[in-house]
Amino acid sequence: MTATDPVAHPPDPQLIDACVHCGFCLSTCPSYRVLGTEMDSPRGRIYLMDAINEGRVQLAEAVQHFDSCLGCLACVTTCPSGVEYDKLIAATRVQVQRHYQRPVGDRLLRWFIFQTLPYPQRLRALLWPLWLYQKLGLANLEKQLGLLKRLLPKSLAAMYQMLPSLSLKTFRDRFPEVVPAQGKKRGRVGVILGCVQRLFLPEVNEATIAVLSANGFEVVLPTQQGCCGALPHHQGEEDQAQTLARQMIDCFTAADVEAVLINASGCGHTLKEYHRLLAADHRAHDFRQKVEDVQVFLAKQGLVTPLHPLSDRPLRLVYQDACHMLHGQKIRLEPRQLLRQIPQVQLHEPLDAALCCGSAGIYNILQPEVAAELGRQKVRNLLHTRPDVIVSANVGCTLQLRQYLREQSSPVPIYHPMQLLNLAIRGERLPS
Repeated sequence: MTATDPVAHPPDPQLIDACVHCGFCLSTCPSYRVLGTEMDSPRGRIYLMDAINEGRVQLAEAVQHFDSCLGCLACVTTCPSGVEYDKLIAATRVQVQRHYQRPVGDRLLRWFIFQTLPYPQRLRALLWPLWLYQKLGLANLEKQLGLLKRLLPKSLAAMYQMLPSLSLKTFRDRFPEVVPAQGKKRGRVGVILGCVQRLFLPEVNEATIAVLSANGFEVVLPTQQGCCGALPHHQGEEDQAQTLARQMIDCFTAADVEAVLINASGCGHTLKEYHRLLAADHRAHDFRQKVEDVQVFLAKQGLVTPLHPLSDRPLRLVYQDACHMLHGQKIRLEPRQLLRQIPQVQLHEPLDAALCCGSAGIYNILQPEVAAELGRQKVRNLLHTRPDVIVSANVGCTLQLRQYLREQSSPVPIYHPMQLLNLAIRGERLPS
């Protein structure tokens, strides 16, 4: 691989040269915080990218340091020089996938992940025996014994430990293709159901659709929609990501909607990157203009349905900022604006709010030890606020946080903002 390779598209030397090696990124980089090595920081990785481009370092020598990056983009927010590290690491990961031969075990694991997680029907087929395993009580018995954690490879053990409690909702999409608006119709919007979320957190999609409908929006749910491409895109699997992106555009172009709404921040960031992922496709530019996070959309449009208290007493909430929401999409205020409209809500801010929880797409599968340390740190910081409820708007973060809340024997529940708004619209109280 050389800088002149027309297929490789190496990181742009001009973007690399924007880094002045000041070190501001070090304090906000989660991998550097855990590993403590210069090459596992944004500054160190940029040095390696430059060295590879110039032939001073071989790609194989640097892959472990690129793999240790969570892609959280905290360094992009922090950098005083405006270094576009997001573009640099994205280009580097494509090169790694094209030019580096991983060990057989790693290749098999990645093949399994990318051939199952982005495809709901395939994943459902694999979840049936796990649902039965849970219903028979074997999962609870295994938790007491801890055998699988000791016997399985670390990555597979990490996947198993993140598995939520499955219900029959996991195995079917019960939504009609069009959900009518309640009251005066204010618009027609599409909602992306996601791939992992529709199986593991179907209640979030239910709440999102209900809130939009209650506030006067006709909701379109194309039956053929699949994965947005975020999972493969974040790992440099560009061909697969581009195929999934084109399929997503096809679905919602035919749906004829005014806005395409997403309730998972990792997906939202990738959807807004379609103009780069599919640079030669003019439809990607048009589609991107319609994409909006559902919380931002509702904050702009305004809620027209009355909200009721969720508890008989003031309710302490702490909001978990997902990295691809905060650093990727620069969204912070709108979720808080919506939550504060619920009567008797007290919103608190955690320590180190901008630090990644360790989920980062499939990072907690591929790099489970670093992810575990970050997950524990994040949960400690959230619990420090003494919350009644933790609020998270990303499926990966929610699954990661639940795992380490269980580890700390904490009963504090996690809700998506749309779930809380839906309960407040319906006048239902949170379970004690």
